[in-house]
Formats: sequence, C-alpha cells, structure tokens
Amino acid sequence: MPSGPSTDAERDAPALRRKGELTAGRILDAAEALFAEYGYAGTTLRDVATRVDLRIPSLYNHFASKEALYAAVLERGIGPVLEILGEFNAQGASRGNPAAVIERVMQLLQRYPNLPRLVFQEALAGGHRLTPMLRERIAPVFGRASEMVVASPGAGRWTAEQVPLLVLAMYHVLVGYFVSASLFADLNGGDLLSPPMFAQQTALLREIVTTLFPADPIATP
Repeated sequence: MPSGPSTDAERDAPALRRKGELTAGRILDAAEALFAEYGYAGTTLRDVATRVDLRIPSLYNHFASKEALYAAVLERGIGPVLEILGEFNAQGASRGNPAAVIERVMQLLQRYPNLPRLVFQEALAGGHRLTPMLRERIAPVFGRASEMVVASPGAGRWTAEQVPLLVLAMYHVLVGYFVSASLFADLNGGDLLSPPMFAQQTALLREIVTTLFPADPIATP
C-alpha cells in the first residue's frame, strides 16, 4: 500500500537534525577553545553555554555532562589521528608513507588548532591532574605512532629504546607548533596558523620525516 502523506514533523526532521548538528559543532568549538585556555578543571558548562549563547538546559540536550563534552572534543580530534596511523600500519612498510601521514595529521590539526593546546594544557598540570579520559585517548596515539616508526623504511637505524623517544620528539614538534603560535606572533609578528606559514611548516616536517625514515633503509652501524 502506498504510504500516506508525511507529517509536518517528518518533513521538518532533516532540517532540525542539521540545525542540531550545527549547534553541537559550535558547542564543541567553544569547549575546545575553553579547555585549551583554562584546562578541564577550570572550565564549566556555564562557560561553554555563555560562549555559544545557549542556556544550560539547551546545552544538556547535546551533551549530558562536562565529562561527555570533554570526551566528544577529544574524540573529534584524536579519533581521526588514530585512523590515519592505523591506515599506515595496515598498509605495511612497503607502501606506507610516513611523510604523507605527517601531512594528513597537520591538515587535521589545522581544523582543530586548539586541540594541541588542550593536550599541552593538561600535560602542564602534571601527571596527577592529567585526566584519565585524556590518558585513554593519547596512549593509543603513541602506541600506533611507535608501530609506524618500526614499520617505516629506514627504521633499522633506530634502536628499540630510541623509538619511544623519537615518537615523543615528533609529538613535541607537532604540538609545539600550535602551542607556540601566540608567542611566535608576539616575538616575530608572523601568524603560524596562516596558510603560507602552515604550508612551510608542513613542507619542513615532510623533509624531517623523510630524513628520519629514508626510502632506502640505512643500515645500523
């Protein structure tokens, strides 16, 4: 039998869903910026609601708690990083391209420039204050990055003990670029997040990674 005419609610559902998604995105953007500036403990849901001009009950329609909002901010930025690293590891050393991975991660962080500052903010608070939620999401990134290093061409030049330190160094290069943007602007007058500067940094990182992991493996002396 042919279906009856759509109700007003059914016709309006896609538009309402889209509006809800846009609002949730605005909330995530505001929360990311506030968590990056004040840390998890220093940010309240009221702060976030005020930033996006919402009432607290309206914010609860999208995120049930500050913990849920924080988790969503982390998942939005860190989840895709894990996917990128996982794709490389699945491809194997013969087809994986570490420089391309770095470029994709930089493009992702360009969309969420406050995320590195958020992670750095929590790290500065010390291990005892680093939220378990953040630990749970960052640890797999380091694990997959270490797997990427081991699977990369030229990995033989690094010992097993050096790999975690190498991953940590690359982490600081990536995160530090975004964390230092304001300081660099004050000292140098340049905008690290502008397209030209960002392109230069991405090219530099590609060169660094290509040097660290050359296509022709370098034998360990």
